Amino acid sequence: MVDRTVPGPSDASVRRALHRAATGRALDVDEAGALLAARGDALDGLLDVAGAVRDAGLREAGRPGVVTYSKKVFIPLTRLCRDRCHYCTFATVPHRLPAAFLDRDEVLAIARAGAAQGCKEALFTLGDRPEERWPAARRWLDERGYDSTLDYLRACAVAVLEETGLLPHLNPGVLSWSELQRLKPVAPSMGMMLETTATRLWSEPGGPHFGSPDKEPAVRLRVLDDAGRVGVPFTTGILIGIGETPAERVDAIFAIRRAHREYGHLQEVIVQNFRAKPDTAMRGMPDAELHDLAATVAVARVLLGPKARIQAPPNLIAGEYDLLLRAGIDDWGGVSPLTPDHVNPERPWPQIDELARHTEKSGFTLRERLTIYPEYVRAGDPWLDPRLLPHVGALADPATGLAVEEARPVGRPWQEPDEAYGGRTDLHATIDTVGRTGDRRGDFDHVYGDWSEVADKVTAGGGAGTDADLRAGLRLAADDPAALLDARHEAAALALFAADGPALDELCRLADDVRRAAVGDDVTYVVNRNINFSNVCYVGCRFCAFAQRERDADAYRLSVEQVADRAEEAWAAGASEVCLQGGIDPNLPVTVYADLVRGIKARVPGMHVHAFSPMEIVTAAAKAGVSVREWLTGLREAGLDTIPGTAAEILDDDVRWVLTKGKLPAAAWVDVVATAHELGIRSSSTMMYGHVDHPGQWLGHFRVLAGVQDRTGGFTEFVALPFVHTNAPIYLAGIARPGPTWRENRVVHAMARLLLHGRIDNIQCSWVKLGDEGTAAMLRGGCNDLGGTLMEETISRMAGSGNGSARTEEQLISIASAAGRPARRRTTAYGSPQPPGAPIIDG
Repeated sequence: MVDRTVPGPSDASVRRALHRAATGRALDVDEAGALLAARGDALDGLLDVAGAVRDAGLREAGRPGVVTYSKKVFIPLTRLCRDRCHYCTFATVPHRLPAAFLDRDEVLAIARAGAAQGCKEALFTLGDRPEERWPAARRWLDERGYDSTLDYLRACAVAVLEETGLLPHLNPGVLSWSELQRLKPVAPSMGMMLETTATRLWSEPGGPHFGSPDKEPAVRLRVLDDAGRVGVPFTTGILIGIGETPAERVDAIFAIRRAHREYGHLQEVIVQNFRAKPDTAMRGMPDAELHDLAATVAVARVLLGPKARIQAPPNLIAGEYDLLLRAGIDDWGGVSPLTPDHVNPERPWPQIDELARHTEKSGFTLRERLTIYPEYVRAGDPWLDPRLLPHVGALADPATGLAVEEARPVGRPWQEPDEAYGGRTDLHATIDTVGRTGDRRGDFDHVYGDWSEVADKVTAGGGAGTDADLRAGLRLAADDPAALLDARHEAAALALFAADGPALDELCRLADDVRRAAVGDDVTYVVNRNINFSNVCYVGCRFCAFAQRERDADAYRLSVEQVADRAEEAWAAGASEVCLQGGIDPNLPVTVYADLVRGIKARVPGMHVHAFSPMEIVTAAAKAGVSVREWLTGLREAGLDTIPGTAAEILDDDVRWVLTKGKLPAAAWVDVVATAHELGIRSSSTMMYGHVDHPGQWLGHFRVLAGVQDRTGGFTEFVALPFVHTNAPIYLAGIARPGPTWRENRVVHAMARLLLHGRIDNIQCSWVKLGDEGTAAMLRGGCNDLGGTLMEETISRMAGSGNGSARTEEQLISIASAAGRPARRRTTAYGSPQPPGAPIIDG
């Protein structure tokens, strides 16, 4: 590694930083770095400050003077890994192991032995994706019918829950958003050490992480964010003494703080000291010095604050228990009376009685916790999957969230909760008369994360372009509109998005000419009914005013029978389609999606079922433990006809993570709709605009849609959705703008027609969001479709739309007439409705 030694901070800078910390002032990177150098009296002063911060947090948590630990067994599911960390003795090669993985019986034997000794945590530690490096791992999984290490891990976690009652804590390394979704139902907590944000330690030859794809800091930071988006109680931390500079060490702590402020999911932060091991590339490196460890723990405590739970592994501190307690830790981590620390096998854990004596000697009481920390146990939703509640509840003290020490784990079924329907089930009707109970849900102040962190992620767009760009754009709009999507014409396209006055009028005229040539003058609509079968949701989308907590006054959940009743009512009223969407409701059984489709088809065989957003599909598939393709295949066999292309918002993750907190990434949205199309399930496409977005992101969104359509041809229409701001949390927090301007509405609809020309013929405008006059104007600027009669519309009305929940056919025909156009009814996929009893020609 390159020598990056720099002069340390002066004594004066250490004193200044210590004074700021002692007086409760925020520290910057340089000040925090200076405190890492504190020694002697300065270190004592730093430890006093950190200890006081920790003590304040424990008092606030209702457990003053309590230091926690988890009684666990260590299950090394596989010691094979695709990475090559230069300090690791856990990872090995296949010929040194009896088998690539522990088999299921071996896993359960360890868990049963732990349960017999009162352990409550099953810590699964394993290498990252070994099958991608080692043929022996791939072969072992194939022989047993597992697609991946993560599939086998999930199966083992379920087995431990059902056979022993121990609570799995999963450490499988780098995970994607979808993989976190898949594993969350089987484990109360997960973890991955950040270790460092120093990219050079990964990218430069000789660095401790060189040659290890999963140790790239940017990749690991993404995992921290994705865990927060999915709502996983997550453990992370830093590893000190591996060649990082003080500034790099501090940067890692700041990165952890940022992630937690945004998502509130980091249940503990480990500060671990490097200890050199024989037979590793770093065997000659000196161990991290214990006073350096203490100073780092103290700085972490000061930066992360009183609510953070900070841990130092007790088997790596050479007996310096009091030093680390003074530095501000409040947890000793997992300690096993049965299994060794397979990552540090040369350093055994202390006996629990010994740990308790050392803790008491320093003035604290040692208490057992579960693998999921007390704050998350007591909160429940959205942190714990309902299938885990019986297992956690059997071991937790409901008053404190800590472990009931005398409780012994017992295997329990891992299954869906009992179905519970009811609540404000008339909301679809009373939203237009009584309205919503309040303008925001009860957990508004914390469910969406730290609003200041969210605001910092909002990006500004570029300028409006030149007059020459605008002229070039209008020429292309007239001659070759789809070419505006090409990268070489980006300046022209962005100039058109900024068009105003006569230029905007000309743009809309050109869009309407293209519309006339593509689909003629008929304005189409479908007679349909929206059915939102549940509004209970904990994803925390910051734009959504529809989602409610289980206990909120406006929350409701419909049964299959109630949904079928509404479908039958719609059929009797002349509808040919029902559109089903709901919140990501953790208490709905995973079977409910197919049951809803079957229930409707059994009651009204001829009804077209247009149901389930990509977010609903991907989360339900993860909950069921199957692929999106398998899940969609099952829904198709149940009778699903098409899916709505909602949950798209803006298909740019930079803006999605501001808007949605926990919703699926853009790539996952694309995967769901493309997979649906490949299975013969067509979809609409959408874009919600006018919030924290800008035209550059709109253009990127249209490019993504065009790419999918070129690949699959499965989109039936594009629907532009103006952001309704009135009750939207992100607007109430002062971050989003109050919806799009009238100019932006005109330009987005016109540009949709032009940019998607030749790919998507039908451009729909939303009367719910635009009102009748606004909708008529969009019909004069490139649109040809009005959507549906809806019969009920709750989502936009909960957000504050003032345009009602339903339109009759006559009213839709009147809107078309106001635009000077004829109207005709269509099917969902733009076919022609047939007489009663005749087969429907759809698309």
